[in-house]
Amino acid sequence: MNEALWLLDSRGRFEVRSTSRPTPREGEVVVRVRAVAVNPVDALTGPVRRFVTPWVRYPTVLGSDVAGEIVATGAGVTRFSPGDRVVGHAAGQERVRNTPAEGAFRNHVTLLERVCSELPGDLTFERAAVLPLGLSTAAAGLYEADQLALPFPTAPGTSRDGEPRDGGSRDGVVLVWGASTSVGSNAVQLARASGYTVIATAGRKNHDFARSLGAETVVDYRDADVDEQIVRAVGSRQLVGTLAIGRGSLAHAVRIVRRSAGTKGIASAYPDPITRLRSLVERPRGIRISSIWGGTPVVSPVGPAVYRDFLPQALADGRFRPAPEPRVVGTGLAAIPGALATLREGVSATKIVVAIDPAPAPYAVPADAVSADAAEQERDQ
Repeated sequence: MNEALWLLDSRGRFEVRSTSRPTPREGEVVVRVRAVAVNPVDALTGPVRRFVTPWVRYPTVLGSDVAGEIVATGAGVTRFSPGDRVVGHAAGQERVRNTPAEGAFRNHVTLLERVCSELPGDLTFERAAVLPLGLSTAAAGLYEADQLALPFPTAPGTSRDGEPRDGGSRDGVVLVWGASTSVGSNAVQLARASGYTVIATAGRKNHDFARSLGAETVVDYRDADVDEQIVRAVGSRQLVGTLAIGRGSLAHAVRIVRRSAGTKGIASAYPDPITRLRSLVERPRGIRISSIWGGTPVVSPVGPAVYRDFLPQALADGRFRPAPEPRVVGTGLAAIPGALATLREGVSATKIVVAIDPAPAPYAVPADAVSADAAEQERDQ
């Protein structure tokens, strides 16, 4: 039996229901879900949810962060086989996919191969599950052509253009405002893997955490002179890009960019109407502000550049680590609403995770017309 946690309407009513087992199409895989993480977008309700994802039809299945085992592969998928352990970005809530069959909160989920990575044997599903949406959002901000457009990260010894990638050896600095968040902790590591020095902000208790991810300098975002400290830390170097993560980050980022040499690009992970207005105001000063959408790598070249070409080796050799730390709050689909409630209470340098399917039944791809039709109808709801 396959089950999913269905969101019945935008008000936030959930129910675990039986559902059809998915059949992968070309470029897709089906994963037996072993762990999921929850994100702020999953916890939205009411008018805010309708504003952020107006295209979603109800009932639907939420969730972006999946770790588990491949049970079936579609046409054209050659790098995965049944039994492979993977982590992947479930794209069911993205406008271009928009199907509950690809929502993470289920026993078996359809994922796009292009945003899946194999896991080393010593990495648990619960630790891996913290990665996908935070990783995709950080990668979108750093690498998408309409964002900061920095060079892609590469694993050691695989530089695409002959330039050094390890150890922050490129000229220039990336500022990550909010390094202890899910997006920020991935952004610090990705920027380092692209060869840049990273200056970051975090609460004082998380400074060592941010440094352990590769930040050269970490400043407390609550300090009265935080902007001045960062400008001094950048010094005469070029600020090649800024990621502004979280409420209030954009105003600080603008003040810092105005006073620093560099490309004047800011990618904001808090895309609200104020971000758009600020972009128009700052444009005459040469400051370019863009709003990040974390699902963009699902369809752009950034997805495979990170999930296929970089992450598997970087996880295997320890050069990239899943961050922030997981906090497992329950087991099974029915535990997810409680996990969302915990997330709404606030977390710091941690990500809320739920273990799924600890003793799975054997999987069989639907072979009869009735099952296949049911899976198709679920995709098209």
